[in-house]
Amino acid sequence: MKFLLYFSDFFVPMIIFYLVAYGLMNKKNVYDDFMEGAKEGFKTVIKITPTILGLMIAVGVLRASGALTLFSELLRPFGELLHIPFEVIPVFIVRLFSASAANGLVFDVFKEFGADSTVGMMVSIMMSCTETVFYTMSVYYMATKVTKTRYTLKGALLSTLAGGAMSVLLAEWMAR
Repeated sequence: MKFLLYFSDFFVPMIIFYLVAYGLMNKKNVYDDFMEGAKEGFKTVIKITPTILGLMIAVGVLRASGALTLFSELLRPFGELLHIPFEVIPVFIVRLFSASAANGLVFDVFKEFGADSTVGMMVSIMMSCTETVFYTMSVYYMATKVTKTRYTLKGALLSTLAGGAMSVLLAEWMAR
């Protein structure tokens, strides 16, 4: 295991060194290229800020208004049928929109049940194997001006659903 730590400590600086050396060998002004990339990155951040802000406000409103709890209650029978604890359902819903808001719900689960509980393990695994589908699509597609998403939403929702299902199965398996 220490090998991987040493390797990663060595690998990242070597990649940076390689890129700078490659640019210099090709007679590129590496610093100017870096500054141009940083300017473009900053412009992208400015472009996506309204989208991020809107999503954060929407999730906050859903949580504060009780709409998230109401929607989770509507899904409770479906969750019980699939052996999904009620506390996992709001985390899964919010995770589709915002990772930071989902983290808040995860911490609430940890406070109530503990991180080593079955529910705690479910939400932990879920956070690592699901994606913020709507956030990612809105931010990156807006930044790159993609208008035809084709199968992106269907594929992302399907893979996130699979990740959520596997988090439930793995946590149940580990709890045995």
